[in-house]
Amino acid sequence: MEMNDFKEILQEIQNTKVWRENSLGTILRKYPKEGKGLYRHDELVREYRELVSKKEILPSKKIERRIRRKPTRTLSGVATVTVLIKPFSCPGNCIFCPNEPDMPKSYISSEPGAQRALTHNFDPYSQTYYRIKALDEIGHNTDKIELIILGGTCSVYPEKYLIWFTKRCFDAMNSYNSISYEKEEVDINNITWEHLYQAQKTNESARCRNVGLVLETRPDYITEKEVIRLRKLGATKIQIGVQSLNSDTLKLNKRGHTTKEIKEAFKLLRLAGFKIHAHWMPNLYGSTVKKDIKDFKLLWTKEHSPDELKIYPTSIITNTVLYQYYRGGKYKPYTYRELLYLFSNILPITPRYC
Repeated sequence: MEMNDFKEILQEIQNTKVWRENSLGTILRKYPKEGKGLYRHDELVREYRELVSKKEILPSKKIERRIRRKPTRTLSGVATVTVLIKPFSCPGNCIFCPNEPDMPKSYISSEPGAQRALTHNFDPYSQTYYRIKALDEIGHNTDKIELIILGGTCSVYPEKYLIWFTKRCFDAMNSYNSISYEKEEVDINNITWEHLYQAQKTNESARCRNVGLVLETRPDYITEKEVIRLRKLGATKIQIGVQSLNSDTLKLNKRGHTTKEIKEAFKLLRLAGFKIHAHWMPNLYGSTVKKDIKDFKLLWTKEHSPDELKIYPTSIITNTVLYQYYRGGKYKPYTYRELLYLFSNILPITPRYC
């Protein structure tokens, strides 16, 4: 396709007065590839940027917005990059938790983020770099990055591994657009906090600046010492698996901690200035719709009140204890009507900021 044809496409995108969800597809069908279907978002973005760099067209926020794929991902102005740490043992024995051999505990290989991690062999640099690249190529602004490091309970991983992993993520942000893969010069066994601090310092003037770092752990691993370590890693937000605020439910599901540890974890994280992203699970073994509604209300008491919330309705996954309970008739998932009733009661009391 000639550059002039791309100019025509971009001009039509710019001049369309009423923009609907299918408007871009309608325009692209007027300018098909020669026997090869329609142009992709990344091709449009690439040609638009090239035309702007050559000063053949003027930059246009309207065009950028309209050719961007999945625009809601960066509506806040921050691009989210999620990476996974390698599989490692977890102290928990939760009956609902999957435990695939090649995945961090609680993650399954069919999840998009997990698939990307497997593709890159859990390499932190590669995961970070190519996720930024993927977002960049479909038109998202990647100047500000919220880095989310997942993989279960980060607190049980060796400290040197966590320092190394986090540093390599920063290396990827620091070298984006210049080096596709920068070999690590420091052996993981010789890594120090100073190496991480230097990478964080370099990032202050990098093209892709980190504006938030999210780590994931369990309530019973939040201690004063661990809070300090999480801060040293650069974390600004902690994802924490609350799952339930009912002591009996926690015990039945073999969570390995009580509501006391949850309350103490929230207190320590608040004192340290972290944002708290809580995970909550309705329909756990031993719970009921009535109990879940009561449980959800407890989330918004003074002792808890997370800044963000993920709701995970309990899933029955093969090769888990819960699956065996289900097969044996000991566990029954909620019906559609029960779930509908539950959410119609809990969503109205969820704070707007969540």
